[in-house]
Formats: sequence, C-alpha cells, structure tokens
Amino acid sequence: MKIFHSLGHVLGGALLIAGTTIGVGMLGMPVATASGGFLPAISLYLLCWVFMLCTGLLLLEVCIWMPKEANMITMASKLLGVPGKIICWAVYLFFFLAISIAHIASGGNILHEISGNISSVWIWTILYVVIFAPFVYSGTRTVDRFNLLLMAGLIITYLLFVFTSIPFVNVSLLEHRNWSKAWLALPILFTAFGYQAILPTLMNYMKRDVKKVRLAIFIGTAIPLVIYLVWEFLILSIIPLEGPNSLAEAMKLGQTAVIPLKAATQHPYLFSIGKAFSFFTMTASYIAISLAYLDFLADGLKWKKNLFNKFWLALFVFIPPLLISISYPHIFLIALGYAGGFACAILFGLFPPLMVWVGRHYKRYHDDTKQLFGGRYLLTVLILFVICEIAIEIASHFIPA
Repeated sequence: MKIFHSLGHVLGGALLIAGTTIGVGMLGMPVATASGGFLPAISLYLLCWVFMLCTGLLLLEVCIWMPKEANMITMASKLLGVPGKIICWAVYLFFFLAISIAHIASGGNILHEISGNISSVWIWTILYVVIFAPFVYSGTRTVDRFNLLLMAGLIITYLLFVFTSIPFVNVSLLEHRNWSKAWLALPILFTAFGYQAILPTLMNYMKRDVKKVRLAIFIGTAIPLVIYLVWEFLILSIIPLEGPNSLAEAMKLGQTAVIPLKAATQHPYLFSIGKAFSFFTMTASYIAISLAYLDFLADGLKWKKNLFNKFWLALFVFIPPLLISISYPHIFLIALGYAGGFACAILFGLFPPLMVWVGRHYKRYHDDTKQLFGGRYLLTVLILFVICEIAIEIASHFIPA
C-alpha cells in the first residue's frame, strides 16, 4: 500500500505537469510546422523537449534552495535582485493573463459547440469559468484528483482520434522538407512544452520530495512529447500542405488543424471526437495554470492562503481574463503568440539558467542540490538558445515576409 501511495503521488504530479503542458497550442502546432515538413518538425519537437526538460530541472534546483511556499517572485528577488523581481512581476502577469484569456475563450467556444450552439457564446464562456474555478479555489489536492479524470478523458478521446484517423494516412505527404522555414515554428513549439509554472506548487504538494518531483518531471514531460509526435504524424500525413482545405490555407486563415482535417477526411464522427479531445486538453491545462497563477500571486503579495485571501486571489485570477475574453473574443490568438514567444521564453527559458548561475557561482549553494550536469557550459548553451528563440519571434512579428 505504501508503494502504491508513493507511485500514485508521482503519477498525480506527472499528470499535473502533462496537463499543464498540453494546452491551447496543440491544435495549431501542425499548422505552424507544416511549411517546414515532418522531419524538421520532429527534430524541433525533440530539441524543445530536451531544452524545457533542462530548464525544469534547473527550476527544481532553485526550488530546493528556497523556503517552503516560495514561488517565482521570491526566487527572482533572492537571486536576481530588484530588477529580476520587477521583470518577473511584469512578465508573469502578462503571461498568465494572456494564457488565461486563450483558455477561457477557447473553452467557452468548445462548450458552445458541444451544446449544439444553444444560446450565446459569452454565456458558455462565463459558465466555463464558473464550473472550473471552484476546483482551483479548493487547492492542489482537489485539482490533482480532478485532473486524473480530465487526463483519462484526454487519453481516451486522443486514442479514439488516432485510431479513427489511421485509415486516412498518406505517408507520401511527409516527404516535404524545408529547414529554413521550420525554424519559424520554434516559438510555438517552445510554448507547447511549458510546464514550469506548476513546479513550485508541485514541490510543496509533494512535501518537497526532490526525487519524486524529479521523476514526475521526466514522466510528465514525456507524455506530451509522445502525444505531440503522433499528432504531428497524423495531421501532416492526412492534410495536404497546399491547395484548398490545406495546412497552408489554415495558416493564412488562422485556423487550427481540426478545420482542414474535417474537410480532408469527411468522417462523420472525427470532428466530434476532436471537439471532445480539445475540451479535455484545454481544461486540464486551464485548471493547472490557474492554480499556479493563484500561488504565484500569494507569494508575490506575501498573502497567506486562508479562505479570505484566497477569495480575493481567485477573483483576480478569474475575473479580468473572463471579462477580456468576453469583450474581445478574437484577441486570444494574438495574445497567445506574444505570451509564448516572449513571456514564456523569459520566465521558463531564460530565468532558470540565470538563477542557477547566480545560485551556484555567486551565492555558493551546495553542490549536492544540483539537478542538471554540464556546469557553466550547459547554462551558456541554454541561455543562447533562448536568445535565438526570442530573435526568431521578433523577426516573425516585425520583419515583413
């Protein structure tokens, strides 16, 4: 029983990481990577997975150095000083606001479609928040238990989607390769493996058992990687790159991969399965990210998480993005792009190696807390990789095609 409980704790943590990782970007990733081709896309998937695994382990190392309940604000303040604290506050607020808007807007639209377009979208958007906000307010244990159900639904609908799609696979569509265009998808793929926001919360929930959290990171990031690779294979081998109802057309129209997939297969149930899969994907990510947001605010404001304080924190977490998503239902794609390319890169790509550099070589924290080998050389490589990603994102937004 003790072994089962221990493994269950690790599995719950791994699924929270997986649920945080698999989110709003998944349905659009094949569209973003299509112009580069299948092989370049797979190479970038693996590269981004390794990178985000490394920064996650680095952030775990920082968590070990920090006191209980410490989140990113405390970490940045202690290791990067006042400038780091200010940047962390600004970028984190923007990141979570944008991500929350994307999840709420998409979740409301999915509920609207599942209901058969009954009533207005804004009503379903409000209902989406009202249904799932109490789980986040109840705390990590409740989110962990509920997330198991969401992940079960995600896996079941994903498998149904895979088996239903297999008859439509055309391997010849995977022969296209264009490495120069492939790199433009890096910011989106970079965001798709973001999970580090949940680590401080998970560290406390798992009673600061470093070995369990480390194992949860490996398992929790491997699950999305496998799901992404199979998803990429299916979409790029079913939907043509050029022509009507193609991935190139979806890219121009700002559509996800589900729309051209429906046209390419003409399967009566595939679109419905896709909507169900989208719901579980979106919601698992939404509640995990909202939980991390609430803990971040509690740490930054130095509020104890009693019932009264949590009520006001929850209002800030849920109400502003809800109002914005209702008022500007089409803004979330733009916000998501900037949040991923810049905010996610800074918070979860740049901050972890910088904080570890300071902690190891200036604060002189003990070597026995190291979670990643490589020393200064590897930290330098990780920092340079983030700088390249940000440069690509700037180019994609401000340099004419």
